[in-house]
Amino acid sequence: MIHKVSVIGAGTMGNGIAHVFAQSGFTVRLVDVSAAQVEKALQTIAKNFDRQIAKGTIIEAQYIINYGKIISEILQISSIKVSFYNLPFSTP
Repeated sequence: MIHKVSVIGAGTMGNGIAHVFAQSGFTVRLVDVSAAQVEKALQTIAKNFDRQIAKGTIIEAQYIINYGKIISEILQISSIKVSFYNLPFSTP
């Protein structure tokens, strides 16, 4: 059974995908080449969870648990051609 997923790219789609996977109980590794983009994605995910709390669709305890399942990583690359499919998934 799958318990961990990696999302490559922390843009609009990537942060949304990471949010949904974390909310569904998966440990999520959110990977991007830009530290600023990863930080922006984490802020967006936090705002989305806050909006869900305000609407009453989740409680704060769920937010804390789900947000804690997102592991961010910044890749330092020197070449555009990188094989993302060969990246190992490991938790710190």
